[in-house]
Amino acid sequence: MSPPMSANSFLDALRDEGLTVVEVGEWRTHNRNHKGPWGPVHGVMIHHTVTKGSASTVRICRDGYASLPGPLCHGVITKDGRVHLVGYGRANHAGLGDDDVLRAVIAEKALPPDNEANTDGNRHFYGFECENLGDGEDPWPAVQLEAIEKAAAAICRRHGWTARSVIGHLEWQPGKVDPRGFTMNSMRARIDERLK
Repeated sequence: MSPPMSANSFLDALRDEGLTVVEVGEWRTHNRNHKGPWGPVHGVMIHHTVTKGSASTVRICRDGYASLPGPLCHGVITKDGRVHLVGYGRANHAGLGDDDVLRAVIAEKALPPDNEANTDGNRHFYGFECENLGDGEDPWPAVQLEAIEKAAAAICRRHGWTARSVIGHLEWQPGKVDPRGFTMNSMRARIDERLK
């Protein structure tokens, strides 16, 4: 079991991996911890935002909506490859997912199909929202894909995890499709190569 790293260690890990990081407001203390525990953490979850425009995307991910308060992730990866830190601690990004998937992530084994929504993912996953319309046509710039790879690898490196600890929302919660436009297997291969 891994306790979450401190906010400062999280920031250092991202910068040490060569990422350009933008700190948004009081991100270190912006969280949903009053709604439940944060940790132990077991992995990294990747999402797409279904939004356009970096400024509005970051604002939505920080503030959320009336029906889903922010933060909606820990970091927003915009199309220019920057990581905008919008919260730290429990965040509304993973929702309920499959306990069998969580066990596979913890064991760093192949993922089973996600066919249940019975486990609190907001407690156990770092989350990155990635600016993209999620329609399968909106492009993923090379610099953005590289930033996703680096951000996930940075967390895995700090916790001593392999690339198998990185999953997409679609692998966690039935009915989800994100991220759409690249495969998680291809992203895990990139992360694995970076961690070697």
